Amino acid sequence: MKQAFNPYLPSYEYVPDGEPHVFENRLYIYGSHDRFNGAAFCLNDYISYSADLKDLTNWRYEGVIYRKSQDPVNQNIPADAPAPKPDLDLKEDDIPGGSLNPPGIHAMWAPDVARGPDGRYYLYYCMDTLPVIGVAVCDTPAGSYEYYGRVRYPDGTPLGERPGDHIQFDPGILVDDDGAIYLYSGNAPMYPKEGPCRKKSQVMQLESDMLTLKTRPHPLLPDVFDSSGTGFEGHEFFEASSIRKIGSVYYLIYSSVRSHELCYAVSDKPDSGFCFGGTVVDIGDVFLNSRTEKDTLNCLGNTHGGIECAEGQWYVFYHRQTNRTQFSRQACAEKIYILPDGSIPQTEVTSCGLNKGPLAGKGVYPARICCRLTGKDGIPFSGPREMDDRFPFLTQDIPDVSPDEVPEDLDKTEPVQYISNLRDGTTVGYKYFDLKETKEIVLTLRGSFVGRVTVLSDSETACGQSRIFCDTPEWKVFPLPAALPENARSLSFRFEGKGRLDFLSFTLK
Repeated sequence: MKQAFNPYLPSYEYVPDGEPHVFENRLYIYGSHDRFNGAAFCLNDYISYSADLKDLTNWRYEGVIYRKSQDPVNQNIPADAPAPKPDLDLKEDDIPGGSLNPPGIHAMWAPDVARGPDGRYYLYYCMDTLPVIGVAVCDTPAGSYEYYGRVRYPDGTPLGERPGDHIQFDPGILVDDDGAIYLYSGNAPMYPKEGPCRKKSQVMQLESDMLTLKTRPHPLLPDVFDSSGTGFEGHEFFEASSIRKIGSVYYLIYSSVRSHELCYAVSDKPDSGFCFGGTVVDIGDVFLNSRTEKDTLNCLGNTHGGIECAEGQWYVFYHRQTNRTQFSRQACAEKIYILPDGSIPQTEVTSCGLNKGPLAGKGVYPARICCRLTGKDGIPFSGPREMDDRFPFLTQDIPDVSPDEVPEDLDKTEPVQYISNLRDGTTVGYKYFDLKETKEIVLTLRGSFVGRVTVLSDSETACGQSRIFCDTPEWKVFPLPAALPENARSLSFRFEGKGRLDFLSFTLK
C-alpha cells in the first residue's frame, strides 16, 4: 500500500513556497524552485506537481510550466552583464560558493495562481531585485504559461515603479465569490532598527483583465513599526501573503518576523480589518507546548505556504530547510483543523503529513522523512556558519543541476537523500506509526562510529538499545531490538559514541 511522507514530493525536488490550489478535482502545487546546493534562492524554473483529491500519495510531475527566460527582463541579457543580488541579510561567506549572485538572470520568487473570470489561469510572480509583479497566463492549470504583462496602473505604469510605491513581493491572488479580484503583496522589515523603507503588507483590487489596478494599494497587516496594541506583537507580518476564503471568513496566511512560522489573520472583509489568529505551523515546533527557539526540533530558517482542503480535510503546506543552507528547501504538509469558532490550533511537524492516518508499522522508510533532527547541543539556524561540524543535516549523494544544464551523457540516476553527520548526542525522530506489531528495527548506516543507539518511543521512553561498530563507506544494516510500549506511535533514535555516521533508511519488522 502506497503511503504519503514528508516531504511529499520526490527526495530530489526542492520546491519551497508551495501554494496549494484545487482545480478540476486535482490538487496543484505552485512554488518557487530551489536548486540543491545552490548559491541563492529559486535558481530553477517554475514547475508544478498535482494529485487526485482522493489520493494524495500519488503526485504527478506536470513539468516546467514557466521559464525565467520567458519574462522580458530576462531576455537578451549581455553575457558580461552583472547578475542581480537578492535582498538577503547574509554575508558572502555564509553561502556555499561564496556568492550572493544568481547565475545570469533574475530569479523568480514565490508565485500564486488563480482562475480568472475568462476561465484561464493566471500566475503572479516577483523577481529578486525588481519591485514589480509579473503575470503569465495559461488555458490549463499546469500547462505552458505565457508572459502576459506587469500588474499596472490604468495609464500603463507598472506597479512598483511610481514614486512612493512599495516594493512588490510574494503575491497572493483571490477571485472572490462576487467576481471581485484582490491582489496581496509585500514584505516588511524583521527589526525596527532597519528603519523606514519601501516595504509593507498591501492589498489592492484588479480589473477583470487580471492585470490593471482597480484600486490603489493600501496597507493591510501590521509590521514591526506599527504593531503596538494590535495583537500581532511578536508575530508581525514579514512576507508570504497567501489568502483563502472559508465560508464567509477570509484567512490570510503569512510568514511572521520569526520567519520559521506560518501565522494566520482573519477578517470578514477581504481588504481590511484583519485580526491576529495564531501560529498554524512552525518548522521546529516552536511555540507548540510552550517550546522556545532554543529547544527547536529542527534547524530553523524561512518558511512559506498556504492552506487548502481536499476531500473535507484541511492541510497547511510549508517548507523545511536542508543541506546546512537557506537555498535547498523542500515541500511538506500537515493536517490542520478549523474549529467551530474559526480558530486554527497550531499543528505539529510530522513524518506522515498527507497520509490519511499513521504510517504502517512494517516496511522500509527513508531516513529523510524525519520530523526531528537535533544534535547534542540542539540545532541552530540553517546556515553553513551556524551549522558547524557538531550538527546533523539532510543532504543528497549527487548534485542537482538546472534542466538546461544537463549534458546528454550525464548519468540519469536520481539523487538519494539521507541524513549526514550523526555524532554523539544526535537524535532523529519520526511521527506517527501504527507500531502494535513492530518487533524489530533495522537501520541502514555507513561511516566510522563506535558506540550505541537507543530506540525511544512516546514521551522519550527507551525501548531498545544496541551496540554499534561501523567502519565502512558502504551502506550496512544494523538490527535493533524493540520492546515498544502498547499503543506507541512515535520513534526516535539517539546515537552515543565516537565518530560519525550517515543514515539512509530504517526497516520496521
